[in-house]
Amino acid sequence: MPTFDVVSRLDMQEVRNAVDQAAREVSTRYDFRNTATSVVLGDGAITMSSSTEDRLAAARTVLEEKLVRRKVSLKALDYGKVQEAAGATVRQVAALRAGISSERARELNKFIKGLGLKGVQSSAQGDQLRVQSKKRDDLQAVIAALKEGDFDMPLQYVNFRD
Repeated sequence: MPTFDVVSRLDMQEVRNAVDQAAREVSTRYDFRNTATSVVLGDGAITMSSSTEDRLAAARTVLEEKLVRRKVSLKALDYGKVQEAAGATVRQVAALRAGISSERARELNKFIKGLGLKGVQSSAQGDQLRVQSKKRDDLQAVIAALKEGDFDMPLQYVNFRD
């Protein structure tokens, strides 16, 4: 029975490279001079800080440009609120989301069932979703529908087996 898995993964090496490039650009650009702007990759989150909110927004734009250039989906970032920090600075944390949570898996399951394709079954397995059907064409239709659907996370389709 043909199957494939729907996963939500991040290439952490590409994220690390993008954050390093953004930090390097922020440290050398003239408009960031004397603003104490920084972009730092922590454990599962990216922390941006600056002296003003507009410089923080500019640093966020630089980071997003570097992530897009490295083919990291911006849907994987979950931005927090802008917070006041010590020394009259502002800070914002962007959490990195990877894996499909159980409520997201239920949402995807419901979407797949709502397609009305006969014989297509889906089940959550840990942080991924397995979709199976007797017909390969039905699985390809599910992939096409998932690509067109707007889910608030990056999805990849792996382990396609006949």
